[in-house]
Amino acid sequence: MSLSDAAHNVLFICTGNSARSIFAECILNHLGAGQFLGSSAGSQPKGMIHPLAFKVLQDARLPTVGLRSKSWDEFSLPGAPHFDFIFTVCDDAAGEVCPVWPGHPMTAHWGIADPAAAGGDEAHRLAAFRHAFLELDNRIRAFISLPLKQLDRMKLQDHLDEIGSQRTAAVTA
Repeated sequence: MSLSDAAHNVLFICTGNSARSIFAECILNHLGAGQFLGSSAGSQPKGMIHPLAFKVLQDARLPTVGLRSKSWDEFSLPGAPHFDFIFTVCDDAAGEVCPVWPGHPMTAHWGIADPAAAGGDEAHRLAAFRHAFLELDNRIRAFISLPLKQLDRMKLQDHLDEIGSQRTAAVTA
């Protein structure tokens, strides 16, 4: 694979685009230092970011200005960025028929448990959001440390799939 020195566009997809894909977008834009540009979208966006997702992002001191829940349809419009990488971050999105993305981006499934589905009191639910955030943070750190220019497409795909299988120890409330 011949990746240029230009920033790599990365799209994170989740059904609702209200927590996990939003986390991934923010983390990548923070850690990517201009080498990676993250975006997020949903196949059926909720239209709002979950309040506990905002809390986790604020606690991590990541910018939240301009964040919004949006449809992946926005990225099929003229003038939309072409993506080098597309990662699904929830199980629902992995099973859906995704649009055909121009340019044959690298894809992988990085399934993360839905923190919005966590029950219990607010502390327990907040712990679920923090856990999802940490899993994505670990995976994105592994991704951005890959020697992209030195890997052929098959080896890169192996690495992307391996990153998707990594697990992070649970955060307790």
